[in-house]
Amino acid sequence: MKFNKLGLLFMAGAVLLAACGGTTDSSNKSSSTETAGSQQANNDIKTVAFITDTNGVDDRSFNQSAWEGMVEWGDENNLTRGNAGYQYFQSSNESDYIPNIDQALNAGFQTVFGIGYKLVSSMEEQAKANPNVNFVMVDEVISGLDNVVSATFKSEEAAYLAGLAAAYTTKTDKVGFIGGVQVAVIEVFDAGFRQGVADAAKDLGKDIKVVSQYAGAFDAPDKGRTIAQAMYAQDIDVIYAAAGATGNGLFQEAKSLNEVQDKKVWVIGVDRDQTEEGNYEKDGEKLNFTLASTLKQVGETVKDLATKANSGEFPGGEHIVYGLEEEGVGLTDGQLTEDVKNKIETARQAIIDGTITVKATLK
Repeated sequence: MKFNKLGLLFMAGAVLLAACGGTTDSSNKSSSTETAGSQQANNDIKTVAFITDTNGVDDRSFNQSAWEGMVEWGDENNLTRGNAGYQYFQSSNESDYIPNIDQALNAGFQTVFGIGYKLVSSMEEQAKANPNVNFVMVDEVISGLDNVVSATFKSEEAAYLAGLAAAYTTKTDKVGFIGGVQVAVIEVFDAGFRQGVADAAKDLGKDIKVVSQYAGAFDAPDKGRTIAQAMYAQDIDVIYAAAGATGNGLFQEAKSLNEVQDKKVWVIGVDRDQTEEGNYEKDGEKLNFTLASTLKQVGETVKDLATKANSGEFPGGEHIVYGLEEEGVGLTDGQLTEDVKNKIETARQAIIDGTITVKATLK
């Protein structure tokens, strides 16, 4: 399944999104005010629910990408948010996962999406107990259940390209990586990034140092800013973060520095195009410090699988992997020079062709 077939994917995502409108929180506040009476969709369209992790739908990262895809899906299918369409259930902490899934099931949602590895045990438990409901586990794998499809991404491939971008851009020959919690799904970013930096350094005939640090949380922008501050103080001038909302602190620190100092520092965004977060002004000039952003097409995946759930083609029991070849991950052009963009495009094609193999672990 390739993302160059995005027409099909968008249709699929649109169906999913339509089914899951509205927001709730862990205190059982549902969006009942967004009534099903406003629903204009065909009655044959199955409803879709989206269970967030603790970062919420406005984390400027993974959850937000998924929710934006769901909203697009709903719009494309003339659906509104609510129990008769599509809706998200906000998790304030991990103890909210099971209650939120219960709320979705009690409201009659027929397809339930869990976004992020933290939800895997809750999703698996509920999928076993509700075999007639479709479950979609995004960014983690649940095996052996016919009503569950797992969708994961070759994030290491996009991170490799980010490593190239960082190494070809740095002027200090020092770059950084900030991770959220040190788990396998985040280590793949670290591993791919390091390999990309190493290969670019070899091409340049340089010794480029990579400093990696994990914040231990995905919802701690203050920690992210503190780590970024220390890295920039070490003369690191490009930092890539895969840390959820914790990464917002990196953007805050980069903006603060770029507004007052002459030396430019850069940020590489993650999961979605974070160019907007890199805007700043200096001496009356509008500038940007987001060098590029790695993309994880979560929104397109949501749309694709939502559509399949509504067309009788739900791939239950399957594990679908999206990489560069499927256009499920990638890197934006951002502020990259033409020369660097050309080098990255060459590497991207080499990964697709199998000439370059990117490691997915730090070992």
